[in-house]
Amino acid sequence: MDYGLCLFRRLFLVIIIGRSLVVEVESLGCNWGTRATHPLPPNIVVKLMKENGFDKVKLFEAEPWVMKALGNSGIQVMVGIPNDFLASLATSVRVAEDWVSQNVSSYISKNGVDIRYVAVGNEPFLKTYKASYLGTTFPALQNIQAALIKAGLGRQVKVTVPLNADVYQTDSDLPSGGNFRSDIHDLMISIVKFLSDNAAPLTINIYPFLSLYADPHFPVGYAFFSDNSSPVVDGPITYTNVFEANYDTLIWALEKNGFASMPVIIGEVGWPTDGDPNANIGYARRFNQGLLNRIIQGQGTPKRRNPPDIYLFALLDEDAKSIQPGNFERHWGIFKYDGTIKYQLNMGNNRTLAPAKGVRYLARQWCIMAPEASNSDPNLPQSINYACTYADCTSLGYRSSCGGLDVRSNASYAFNMYYQTMNQQRGACEQFHNLSTTTTIDPSGSSVCRFEIMIDLGRHEQTQNPNTSSSGRKRRPVTSVAFLLALIIGGVL
Repeated sequence: MDYGLCLFRRLFLVIIIGRSLVVEVESLGCNWGTRATHPLPPNIVVKLMKENGFDKVKLFEAEPWVMKALGNSGIQVMVGIPNDFLASLATSVRVAEDWVSQNVSSYISKNGVDIRYVAVGNEPFLKTYKASYLGTTFPALQNIQAALIKAGLGRQVKVTVPLNADVYQTDSDLPSGGNFRSDIHDLMISIVKFLSDNAAPLTINIYPFLSLYADPHFPVGYAFFSDNSSPVVDGPITYTNVFEANYDTLIWALEKNGFASMPVIIGEVGWPTDGDPNANIGYARRFNQGLLNRIIQGQGTPKRRNPPDIYLFALLDEDAKSIQPGNFERHWGIFKYDGTIKYQLNMGNNRTLAPAKGVRYLARQWCIMAPEASNSDPNLPQSINYACTYADCTSLGYRSSCGGLDVRSNASYAFNMYYQTMNQQRGACEQFHNLSTTTTIDPSGSSVCRFEIMIDLGRHEQTQNPNTSSSGRKRRPVTSVAFLLALIIGGVL
């Protein structure tokens, strides 16, 4: 087997397991996640999207404070339904009717929200879910469609299911061998046929980043949109990047099963900037600029010359998102949590990114390790552990943006993240056995490691408790045992 074939096999082991030229981006979507301890006020987020040319947004659930802000904004909305809701929605059309009434019809009629899609579930067929949603996704999809029709929204709002690329595979190590995963083949055909019958699209999430994340020997150039010295040759087609090869494998799968003209949406695609050696600003800029250039040029793939609708993942960082897949999960945003720019992108016609405006912050003060405290104090490890259990310390990981700090700076970073997450509350910097103190001198200095000051939620109009989602699920950060072990190995604890 030649190197190209080996490369493509590796591509699928990694990824499957896991718009003529115009002067500017005419149609660009983004994912807006809200798993943050200090979420950027929704009115500011909407202005941020509009100023930067995002006219479509994908949401993971219908949170009132977000939905209302999108009213009469001119932004098209794909609103999601969490996987936890699939079982109840699958039980009866009545449950689905109630959901559509509360989360679609109401926002369209009362708030002027331009809802175009309902995303039923989120990657429900991931192998890691161990078939938890195999029996409920399709019935929930059918019932939501029936509810939309009954509400008179069948033509205006379409259903879809955002799926991970692991729902298809190849039997020949090439895109032309693509087909749906054997264990869910019949279910996938039923879903695709149902979507097709209702003039609805299939949504797929593609993550080239996972190639480098899972395989340090994966050729770096193949993960990006650039010429590659070892392309994958599939008959008359030469693939020079993971994105095209992965997408066309899906198109082959659709063609083989009688759905050659099935519309496809890229629901998530992007590159993280922290939490892993390959999650960095240089790679993120390189990938996302390449992706934007394709959209600007109207470039599709070898199998489909017309480009699909693409939702960039993601708009903002989320410091309270689960890190079970990896520490990088909290760092997908092209903007930081507060809407500041991480790196510049050419959005077309030499128009570049613009930061969020009107953001208000807590006082310019930080919590650091006290000068008189000792590095060998026996309470130091448990103090850092405590801070990182309730605050986001993922930037301290191996070869991450703050991974090169010394012991004292490591402790200061952890203490400060806790202090800021707790809104600089009185006593929040006194939780660490007399090892900490406050300062008005920015500890960041000239380092690439940024010691944050959080958004002052009290100075922004809030429409809901920022620490609880609309479904009542707590947003407290989750710190994994593996992450704490990484800190120990790295000499932090």
